[in-house]
Amino acid sequence: MVTDSDIPPEERVAFEEFAARVDGTNISAQTLLATDYLNHFNEIVMLLDMIPDMPDMIEECKMWAPKSYTEHFADSSFKDKQLAIEAYDRVPGKYRRPFEETLNQLNTLILGGVAKLEEEIVAGSDPGLVAEHVKAISRAAQALMDCANAIIHGSDRAMAQVEIDSLLA
Repeated sequence: MVTDSDIPPEERVAFEEFAARVDGTNISAQTLLATDYLNHFNEIVMLLDMIPDMPDMIEECKMWAPKSYTEHFADSSFKDKQLAIEAYDRVPGKYRRPFEETLNQLNTLILGGVAKLEEEIVAGSDPGLVAEHVKAISRAAQALMDCANAIIHGSDRAMAQVEIDSLLA
C-alpha cells in the first residue's frame, strides 16, 4: 500500500482524493491505474499469434495503432471510464513514469515487429522463420504487458532495454 511518504507532497492531495473515489472500482486505489487498458495490447498480440497460420492477418495487424491511456478509455465501454480518465492525471509520478516508459517500449516493439513481419511475408520468407519471429515478438510483448500490469498493481519498475532485447534474441 502507498504511504504518504511514498508520494511527494505536491502530488499527495490530488492522489488521496482520487484514491478515495476509485475505491470499489476496477481502478487501483494504490496507483489510480486500471488493467482494462492492457486489453488494447492483448488484441494486437492475439492478431500477431494468428500470422503463422494466416499470413494475411498482417493486414489486420497493420491497422492497429497505439492509443494513449486516455484515448483507450474514451473509446471504451469500461464502466468507470470517465473516472479512469480523470484519475490518470493524478497517478503519482513514481508509477506514471515507469508505466509510460513501459507503454512506449510496448508500442515500439509492436509497431517494429509488425513492420518486420510484413517485410518477411512480402519477401516470401520461410514460414518457420516468420513463426519464430511472431513467437519472439509475442513473448516480449507479453513480458512488457506483465510489467505494465505489475506497475498498475504497485510496482515502480519498468523493464530495461537489455531485458527486452534478450526476449527477442
